[in-house]
Amino acid sequence: MDIRELGFTEEMRGFGIEQGLDTFEIGRVVSEHRERYAVISDKGLFDAELLGNLRFTAESREDFPAVGDWVALSPYDEDKALIHGVYPRHSLLARQAVGKKSEKQIIAANIDVGLIVQAVNRDFNINRLERYLTICHAADIEPVVVLSKVDLLNEKELQPMLADIESRLKGVEIIPVSSQIAAGYQKIVELIQKGKTYCLLGSSGVGKSTLLNHLSGQEQMQTGEISESIDRGKHVTTHRELVVLENGGILIDNPGMREVGIADSSGGLEMTFDEIQELSKDCKYNDCTHLHEEGCAILKALEDGELDQDSYDNYLKMYKERMYFETSAEDKKRKDKGFGKMMKQVKKARKQNKY
Repeated sequence: MDIRELGFTEEMRGFGIEQGLDTFEIGRVVSEHRERYAVISDKGLFDAELLGNLRFTAESREDFPAVGDWVALSPYDEDKALIHGVYPRHSLLARQAVGKKSEKQIIAANIDVGLIVQAVNRDFNINRLERYLTICHAADIEPVVVLSKVDLLNEKELQPMLADIESRLKGVEIIPVSSQIAAGYQKIVELIQKGKTYCLLGSSGVGKSTLLNHLSGQEQMQTGEISESIDRGKHVTTHRELVVLENGGILIDNPGMREVGIADSSGGLEMTFDEIQELSKDCKYNDCTHLHEEGCAILKALEDGELDQDSYDNYLKMYKERMYFETSAEDKKRKDKGFGKMMKQVKKARKQNKY
């Protein structure tokens, strides 16, 4: 496969030449499992692992390859290779790692559009949609909401739901789809462009794999019947995987995510809640917390019914999460720095005692 079909550009080739990586094969990570990577290149598909030096010099999870990354590799067997370097990313989709308050979990790299899939059944939650929007905005990725399983609702039930979403997620494209009547799938096909990379986001059982199967024209992932007892699809994707579609678009499927912790310091939250951000400019005090201050423009808008209460509550919750994450990450950085300094002193003392 020509790597240009996977989205490789001449600008990236120029970087490889500048960094002395042009002597290596160029490949894109299509799946990852326990620090082993399936990488596709002009020469085929390789089972690849990191060069030891890359592994030991990595300072955080962001220094390791992720699905969607471009890497420099050297094959050493028919289907095995070593990864020597990672090319610069134009986007990095991440969330707060579950159970690790100061660490990020990388979802995928070099994404152009995030397809946020949510079903209209009992799993429907606009607050969660705002969370997905925030991680997309933080990575400078265009979000598109795919509302699945709309055949479960009649028209009178669906229209108020769409109106509610549109009032909270202003300016975001919303595409209703149904596997039973194929509504909306053609619109998504028309949305996808050759050479662009799209990432499926959403909880388990909302229809991501069904959407992938429709877009690819074949059964990429085995999907199950909906369990009446839990009202959710049985199939669960357990790893990230990159698929090239017939029209030249590139699609990355993801495991379902019940938790979307905020680890954003690049303005994603402000972009998602731009209405609140604009209102804050009219607050009486520059350091207004928007909780109780006299002259707070946001509290005034809430009182006048000009701002949605649920949206405001969700904003505050995510803002606190972000601040907690940033504080925890800074504390961890200081502790790591202190530990490194102590280890240097121990090594120096041992060396002096040796002589």
